Order: sequence, then C-alpha cells, then structure tokens
Amino acid sequence: MSKLKNARVEILKDETLSKNWYHLRNITFRYVGSNGQEKILKREAYDRGNGATILLYDPARDMVVLVRQFRVPAYVNEDDGFLLETPAGLLDGENPAEAIRREVAEETGYRVHSVRPLFKLFMSPGSVTEIVHFFAALIEQEDRVTDGGGLAEEDEDIERVELPLDEALAMIATGEIRDAKTVILLQWAAMNRDSLKA
Repeated sequence: MSKLKNARVEILKDETLSKNWYHLRNITFRYVGSNGQEKILKREAYDRGNGATILLYDPARDMVVLVRQFRVPAYVNEDDGFLLETPAGLLDGENPAEAIRREVAEETGYRVHSVRPLFKLFMSPGSVTEIVHFFAALIEQEDRVTDGGGLAEEDEDIERVELPLDEALAMIATGEIRDAKTVILLQWAAMNRDSLKA
C-alpha cells in the first residue's frame, strides 16, 4: 500500500493475481478527477521491488563497463533478447548503495570503492511499482578482481562488455543499446564527462 496519502485517491481493494516470480496485483480504487468527478477504477500493478543501477566509468581509458544478458520480455517483443545494459539489480532489502556494489561484483567482477548517488526514477509507472536508484562510480582496471558473469544459482549468464564512452553513445543511435536505464546513464556521462575525469 502507498505510504503517501492523496485526497483524490482511496484504495478500496488490493488483490493478488499472481505471486510466482514477482507480485501482480489488481487494485480497485476511488479516484476524483481534475474535473471533480468521482470514479471507481481498476488497474493492475506489477510489484518486483525496487532496484539500483550504476554507470561504471574508467577515466584513464575513457571506457564504460556494461553487461549483456538475455531478457525474455524483450525477446517476446520483437527483439533478439540480448541487451547491453548498465549493471543493475534488485535491492533485496539492502541499502541501494550496498546492493549496487554487490551487483557490480557479481555481474562484472569489479570491486567498487565509492558510489555517487545521482537520482531515483520510476521506469514504467503505468504498470510497474519499481523505483530505480541511479549511481555512478569511477573504476580502474586493477579493480577487477573476479571474472563476474552473474550467479550460477540464479541461472545468470552475464557477459561483461567494456566500451569507449563515445562508442557506447553512438550505439544508442544505431539501436545496439536500447535499455532505458543505460541510455539515461550514458547521456548523463556525456553531459558530465569533464567532472567524471577530474
């Protein structure tokens, strides 16, 4: 349930439709429109928990570290399913900064010393409850301490991809990078490149 109250909204019923992988809810609510009319509406919301993502930037090489993995939802929507992304994952009850450090180690093999919080965003608020915490971190080649690749027990099969920042930015235009959180962080890096190198 929402922690914030809004006088124009009242939740009347919150039913679970599925709780297999994540939680799919059917929510019935009273809504007062901007014209003052009151309606009873139903919407489904997919609750998968909140997450975090990070831009890993090596200023000495002007490189970013991304990951490539298979995404079933992309595959069933006219895509090959293998997306280039910034490292990311669910918080699983952890502080966002600690969660993203864990995900970076699991996925890329890099040890991140300090993370810079940037902002937090809803990525698909029309249907998904998730808030994603965005971070950036400076890395060096010496910070890679394992091979990464994800967790075998979670059936993760993750490839680490290191690219010059300009090449990664160009891949947005070609459609080779089409993940929203990744595009946002790469654009942020392009706008803040000088401060990243400092």
